Amino acid sequence: MKLGELQPAPGMRKGRKRLGRGPGSGRGKTSGRGHKGQRSRSGAKIRRGFEGGQMPLQRRLPKRGFKSTTNVQKEATVSVNVGALRRFGEGATVDLAFLQERKVVKRKAVQFLRVLGGGELDVALTVRAHYFTPQARAKIENAGGKAEGI
Repeated sequence: MKLGELQPAPGMRKGRKRLGRGPGSGRGKTSGRGHKGQRSRSGAKIRRGFEGGQMPLQRRLPKRGFKSTTNVQKEATVSVNVGALRRFGEGATVDLAFLQERKVVKRKAVQFLRVLGGGELDVALTVRAHYFTPQARAKIENAGGKAEGI
């Protein structure tokens, strides 16, 4: 066997379509393009989503809503009530990483911590958060703790 004698196995190579070679070929006359219409013409290009001039689906459907940047910031903020901090020991420093470690905050993509005034606090804690409600700040300080803003 020589390199020049190599050839594919029988039936592996398919011949190309020979269009417009008379009625006996099976692809004469319209050459497999059907009759009339845009796709039967030469140079026919139909862009995606084009419906032949009919109003396209994406323009027929109503447009609703938008995603504002404030919503994105809202999703990155988690709120915790003062009452949820009672379970931690005296003198603990509570911040966002501490709450995530203790599974109080379960979401991972959180950047901001907000402390709300719900519940009672009777343990002296150092709480580090981005925002405190006035009630939360008062309850933490009345219990002998510190409310530090980040």
